Amino acid sequence: MRDWVNGAVRLGFGKDERLLILHADDAGMCHSANAATIKAMTEGVVSSTSVMVPCPWFPEIAAWAREHPHMDVGVHLTLTSEWTWYRWRPVSPVDRVPGLVDGEGFLWRTVPDVAQHASVQEVETELRAQIERAIQFGIRPTHLDSHMGAVFARPDFFDVYVRLSKEFRIPAMLAPPAPGQIEAKRVHPGVADRLRELVREGYPLLDRIETGASGSTFDERKASFYNLIRGLAPGVTHLIVHLSGADEEVSNIAPSWRQRYHELLLCISAETRSLLEQERIRLIGYRPIAELWASPPDAPAHVDEPAPLARRRPQADP
Repeated sequence: MRDWVNGAVRLGFGKDERLLILHADDAGMCHSANAATIKAMTEGVVSSTSVMVPCPWFPEIAAWAREHPHMDVGVHLTLTSEWTWYRWRPVSPVDRVPGLVDGEGFLWRTVPDVAQHASVQEVETELRAQIERAIQFGIRPTHLDSHMGAVFARPDFFDVYVRLSKEFRIPAMLAPPAPGQIEAKRVHPGVADRLRELVREGYPLLDRIETGASGSTFDERKASFYNLIRGLAPGVTHLIVHLSGADEEVSNIAPSWRQRYHELLLCISAETRSLLEQERIRLIGYRPIAELWASPPDAPAHVDEPAPLARRRPQADP
């Protein structure tokens, strides 16, 4: 994207440096996801996570985040409830966001359904409620991101995402669209125009977002994951993993539970840590990115204090 500056350079590193946010999505979805995320962040190489506020196990991960305020924990803004039997509802009263719920009273299963049925006012009401609930539970969000990319489905949804980021002084996960995303209708064409405007504003975009490894077996997923790591380009990459245990709870929720468990094994593996060191890849979270963005003077009155931002520029290892 024209006028974009390599994120590593903007963070004070060399133009050839490779910085990685290894990010665990879906914390709060269930207990198994919470336990796996905590293990990967405390014993493994996961450097960031984000929580799904509407989900039943949100209070558990929120309690952990309160007790570990130095951890990089964001809000995984959630407008969909995709599993067959395990569902969740909006945080907002349903009568305030009727376009966000399906005939069973849960959030829609798919992003196209959200884009078709929800109004921009309903989306803003619900996303604001999720951020405020996270803060009320003691989380100091380091960033915002989007479950299943729902905020990228319509330009007006995207505008809400960016507006809330600025209002609450919480950086949003944003990067130039990857090749093919617009054609595959994963990113609305109008969103690309908005991203160009943000670049001109100096908003701290990432260089790229990798949506994760592929493969059904552990060996296939390991090969894909390690190829992604070896192939990381210079700049700041946000690489998404989805983690869980191998237990009855998650196996009755997610057909993809085996792949999620395989990703946990990879994220706590000494071999993975060694590979990152061999490749000279630096793990970071969102706190240094927040340093690039000056807080606006008109912070919302209902937030007692802004999300904590790191005040020390990252330094290269000696």
